[in-house]
Amino acid sequence: MLGALLTAGPSAGAEDLAALEGRLAQGGLVLGRTAAGAKVTLDGRPVRVGPDGVFLIGFGRDAAATAVLDVTLGDGRRQRRTLAIEPRKFDIQRIDGLPDKMVTPPPDLLARIKRENAKVAELRRVDSEFAEFTAGFIWPVAGPVTGVYGSQRILNGEPRAPHWGVDIAAPTGTPVRAPAGGVVRLAEPDFYLTGGTLLIDHGHGLMSAFLHLSAIDVTVGQQVKQGEFVARVGATGRVTGAHLDWRMNLFDMRIDPVLVAPPLPPDPNCPPNPFGRPSSC
Repeated sequence: MLGALLTAGPSAGAEDLAALEGRLAQGGLVLGRTAAGAKVTLDGRPVRVGPDGVFLIGFGRDAAATAVLDVTLGDGRRQRRTLAIEPRKFDIQRIDGLPDKMVTPPPDLLARIKRENAKVAELRRVDSEFAEFTAGFIWPVAGPVTGVYGSQRILNGEPRAPHWGVDIAAPTGTPVRAPAGGVVRLAEPDFYLTGGTLLIDHGHGLMSAFLHLSAIDVTVGQQVKQGEFVARVGATGRVTGAHLDWRMNLFDMRIDPVLVAPPLPPDPNCPPNPFGRPSSC
């Protein structure tokens, strides 16, 4: 399940042509269900609709306050809904002690980083017909959260891009489970910044990425089931310690895994942060 069922329509008493399940928020992912054969757009962009009427929509870190969902059924009925997108406040995270070449890579490494980024970007354009995401998601590992989605990163005192995943601290070698079923699209043992890197395609453009791995136990093209062991936690790439960085993308849109997975059990030793997640401690 992706969250509480949303039934907001364009007017009181109107029958919605699509049921929405999930959090309408910056970084959120929403599962939609409509009639087979329907056509759906979000802000004018076509959305894949499965043969059973299932579709996904998502909202980036800096999504606007509203989005327009347009649903047209095969019988000609049409509904346009303006969705209110919940704004969020994002943390500032300072990380010191990184090697200088990991913060500002030398010119001879920039070409490598660009090649690796381009490979990932190409894979994120894959639009698979299957829909493994309908079964919901589980956490790939258990442990304290040490980094959150959307936080502004300050690395060795230098402002850098926001963090796009959730960091979960765990010892090197801890098994990583597939949070949902899918197909392995990337299994790279040694990317420069992200180290051991694994991508699992859950369908409809939704992918999970797992970074800084010490080992990858699956191969490209392999089908995996939810809960299957696929890799092991590590401290490879740009890190200061062993952890799993779990990221989610809907095509090129960054999604917050915390808004998709069930709540983490609270750690009694850590005070909750403003988003209700265990804070770094």
